[in-house]
Amino acid sequence: MSRLPPNTTLPESAVLELTYDCNHKCRFCSCPWENTENPALFYKKHEELSIYEWKRVLRILERSGVRSVTISGGEALLKEGFFELLLYIRKNTSLNNRRKIIIISNGAAMTEKHISLFKETDVHLSLSLPGLTTYTYHTGTNNNSPDNVLHWLKRASDESIETTVNVTVTKRNYDELYETLANGLIAGANTVLLNRFLVGGRGLSYQNELALSPDELRGLLDTAEEVLALSKRVGSVGTEYPLCLIPNGGRAYKHLRTGSLCAAANGFFVIDPSGFIRTCNHSPKRVGHIFDDVIISDIGYWDTFAKRTFKLPEMCNNCSFKEDCDCGCREAAAICHDSLSELDPCFEGSQLRR
Repeated sequence: MSRLPPNTTLPESAVLELTYDCNHKCRFCSCPWENTENPALFYKKHEELSIYEWKRVLRILERSGVRSVTISGGEALLKEGFFELLLYIRKNTSLNNRRKIIIISNGAAMTEKHISLFKETDVHLSLSLPGLTTYTYHTGTNNNSPDNVLHWLKRASDESIETTVNVTVTKRNYDELYETLANGLIAGANTVLLNRFLVGGRGLSYQNELALSPDELRGLLDTAEEVLALSKRVGSVGTEYPLCLIPNGGRAYKHLRTGSLCAAANGFFVIDPSGFIRTCNHSPKRVGHIFDDVIISDIGYWDTFAKRTFKLPEMCNNCSFKEDCDCGCREAAAICHDSLSELDPCFEGSQLRR
C-alpha cells in the first residue's frame, strides 16, 4: 500500500495533470515534457494513467490528507474519460466536499456539455487568455481565438459557474494587459489570475522574446490593480514574486493578492500524467510515484521545498526581506543556472530598487 516517508505530510491541495496532450502549442508553456531546448532537462513521457488508475490515485490522496484537487494537463478536457472522473471526484470522494473543483483549460475543446457538467459538479473554471491581438502568437494555433475564451467565460457566467481569467504575462502581451483583463472581466470572469512568464518547458525556446524586465514585472501589478479596482473585483498572482519587485511590499494593492514565498510542496504539489510526483507544475524534477510503496523517494529534494531549506542567492544575504521572501522562483533559477540557489532569471541585468 502506498505510504509517505516518516515525518512527512502532503499539502492539502494536489494538481492532477491528466494528460500530456494539448491542442495549443503555447510559447510560454512551462510543462517540462515540452522542453526541446535543453537536453539536460529532458522529461520522458511515460504511459498515461487510465481513468481507473486516476480513481485509485484519488483514494490514495484521500488517505494521505489531501482535501482538494485542481485538474489540468496538457489540456485536461482532451483526456478520455474526463467526464467520468469529474463525476467520480464529486460523488464518490470526500475531496472538495467543501471546496470547488478547479479546472484549468484553454477552452478550445469546450462544449455546452462541459458547461452542464461543470454546473452539476460545482466547478471553478479557470480559462487561459494570453492576450488579444497576441493570442495567436502566444498559443501557436490559428484554430482558436480570444473570442472563443470570452464566449465560454460568458456562458459559464450565465450558468452561475465561478470563473477565473488566467493571463500569463509576457513581453509580447504586456502592452495589452489592461485590455486583456478588462475583456475577461466584462465577459463575466469573477476573478483574475496573473502568472509572469517563467522559463521552462517550451518557454525555454522563447526566453529572449517573452521574458519581462523588472520594470515590467512591477508595472503588470499596477495595471492589474487598476483594472480590478475599476471593476470592483479581486485577483491574485500565481507565481511568487521577489519582494523587492513588489511596490510597497504589496501593501498598496487592495484588490490584488501577491505572494513572495514558494508554495511548492507546502500549499500544493503535482502528479503528472503518468503518476510521477513533482513539487510544482514548473519543476522538471520527479521526486516519486504515487503507486510506489513509499510515494516520495527523493525526500531530500521534497524537503528542500517543504521545509524551505534551500540557500538563497548571495545577493539576498543582507536583504531585509529575506525572512519573508524566496527571492523569486527557485525552480526557474535551477532551470536556467543548474542550482536552486542562483538568481531568478528576472533579475538578470537589472538594477534593483530596495
